[in-house]
Amino acid sequence: MLLAQLPGWRLAEGEPLKLARTLKRKDFAGAMAFVNRVADLAEAEGHHPDICVSWNRATLELFTHAIGGLSENDFIMAAKINELAADP
Repeated sequence: MLLAQLPGWRLAEGEPLKLARTLKRKDFAGAMAFVNRVADLAEAEGHHPDICVSWNRATLELFTHAIGGLSENDFIMAAKINELAADP
């Protein structure tokens, strides 16, 4: 399964089926900087995650609205986000 190739990601509970990951940063500014990099990627890819930011964390959820669930594009976007996450 593709999920096994995405360290840190899990299937979120509920419907529709979504990929989810929470990333921890040093502080709020670090979390926002990461979210801004994700936003730039999302705009370039035309694939936008749902994002929730708290003090030093960013939680992302991916699913394809058009089909109401997961598509291959969600897994590709998650892999690209993982690349961003590797660079604090």
